[in-house]
Amino acid sequence: DVQLVESGGGSAQAGGSLRLSCAASGYTYSSYCMGWFREAPGKGREGVAAIDRYGNTFYLESVEGQFTISRDNAENSLYLQMDSLKTEDSGMYYCAARRPANGGPWSLWTRYDYWGQGTQVTVS
Repeated sequence: DVQLVESGGGSAQAGGSLRLSCAASGYTYSSYCMGWFREAPGKGREGVAAIDRYGNTFYLESVEGQFTISRDNAENSLYLQMDSLKTEDSGMYYCAARRPANGGPWSLWTRYDYWGQGTQVTVS
């Protein structure tokens, strides 16, 4: 089984930065595709960024160049560096893991197998 725990959320001023972390447990963690999703009122769940087992990264167009996803397999950790924050970046951010066997686009949240409880990000 895989468990995910997010941290690093909180409040930030517009133009500021936050770094989200996701601690994962599971002996096959390094082979999973990992992603960050967010939910904002009225918008539903959208994929923000993802990184596969080989280090390939994928981003929502609106955050490309603004956010950076990375992973440290030795520490079973996933990160999302969020710079130049905007008020529209506010929302609940979730860490998710997808088994290598699962197909479909990276941003399709229904294909992810494990989810954290989320960490709130508020930009004002």
